[in-house]
Amino acid sequence: MLTTADTADTADTADTAAVPALRSYVHWVADPDAASVPQVRSRVRATLDGWRVPGEVVDALLLAVSELVGNVVRHAGAGAGRMRVCVVAGGGWLRLEVADQGAGLPRLPAPRAEADPESECGRGLLMVQLLTAELGGELSVVAREFGKCVRVRIPAP
Repeated sequence: MLTTADTADTADTADTAAVPALRSYVHWVADPDAASVPQVRSRVRATLDGWRVPGEVVDALLLAVSELVGNVVRHAGAGAGRMRVCVVAGGGWLRLEVADQGAGLPRLPAPRAEADPESECGRGLLMVQLLTAELGGELSVVAREFGKCVRVRIPAP
């Protein structure tokens, strides 16, 4: 269940016309359960639409947030504590972060990696990485004292 939503705006003159002239930060805290995936996706869509982000970028970020939140639900589950999802527009970039307190770090796919055709999973991060790269951005995993944060960063359109 999505339980918290916060926003903060501060001046940032480096933004383009497609995103607000303010630095915008929105985050939600949610339990890592299957119901949170569509809830988070809906909130991210509303935020990006409000910032007038072009449809192609919205679609890519919605796919990314669905995959990243789904990964927390599947792989970290209840051991992840609550997950935090945030979207930031500012400094010429859009950034999506999904953080949890689960143990272990996902391995980012090697460049030009191919998923095992017999595997039922293992394609999500590769797909997010390829979409992010196509938009001129990057996918990264950051270890934290308690858990991890997976980040998608793309140039603001």
